[in-house]
Amino acid sequence: MNIGEKIKRLRVKNGLTQEELANRCELSKGFISQVERDLTSPSISTLVDILQSLGTNLQDFFNEAVAEKVVFRREDIFIKENREMKYDIEWIVPNSQKNQMEPIIISLDVGGTSQVDVPHPGEEFGFVLSGTVFIHLEKQKFRARKGESFYFKPSTTHFISNAGKTRARVLWISAPPSF
Repeated sequence: MNIGEKIKRLRVKNGLTQEELANRCELSKGFISQVERDLTSPSISTLVDILQSLGTNLQDFFNEAVAEKVVFRREDIFIKENREMKYDIEWIVPNSQKNQMEPIIISLDVGGTSQVDVPHPGEEFGFVLSGTVFIHLEKQKFRARKGESFYFKPSTTHFISNAGKTRARVLWISAPPSF
């Protein structure tokens, strides 16, 4: 971590000159300049004073935020096949179970069915990319075709099955994650 550069960014973000920051910390403008250029290192107590003047603290200052991945490519996808139930699931956002929603693409061969899921809190949303599916909610059954979507609160057992004569693909999102 480049401490001087990070202090300078915070100073500029707060709209302070080096002199204004120095005055708030009872330091010299030259010392602040040297710190920002990494020519000298402040003591811990001086760093604490500088950070307080910049509206932060040691913990937040040194807590490096990891950049979250935004775009996921084909090579990021994890695929699970279930030949017995005639489906495969593509986890299109790896590790999404740690997020608030979990999108998958489920492909169902003719006669295929997803696993039966038990009631849980949250919401379920699906968009049929190709084919036709049945959405089974306890004893009710709903049909959705290509270009149609479904949405329900998973308060009963639920699953989907292929309702057509061709392979069906569904973008399915569960919030919170449950797949």
